[in-house]
Amino acid sequence: MIVEVMGGADEVPEVRVVDVDDLTRLHLAVGAVTDDEADQALRAAGLGRLVDGDTGVLDVAALRAAAEPQATAADWGTQFDGMVSSAAGKGWTADDGAGLQVHVEPAASA
Repeated sequence: MIVEVMGGADEVPEVRVVDVDDLTRLHLAVGAVTDDEADQALRAAGLGRLVDGDTGVLDVAALRAAAEPQATAADWGTQFDGMVSSAAGKGWTADDGAGLQVHVEPAASA
């Protein structure tokens, strides 16, 4: 699963959750926007925040709410819970478990 922050219409960054059925990976992909713009866009979307240029925190409940309507796998909820548990087991949680720490990568179209 990827959370993208991309330059949008009128130079206002857009946040999208894509590849929702691939729960073997989770990262934040940032396009041609500044760190401050990416952070503001994530916060405005209610999905999380940017910690720095390499790390973000995504809100688990908000991520699930944004991704689940797009999911096609019948057991998607179970797979999502497994992804969150796996991340927690590796110490990749934040905000008392309400958030997941993720790597920031350049967006493919940036």
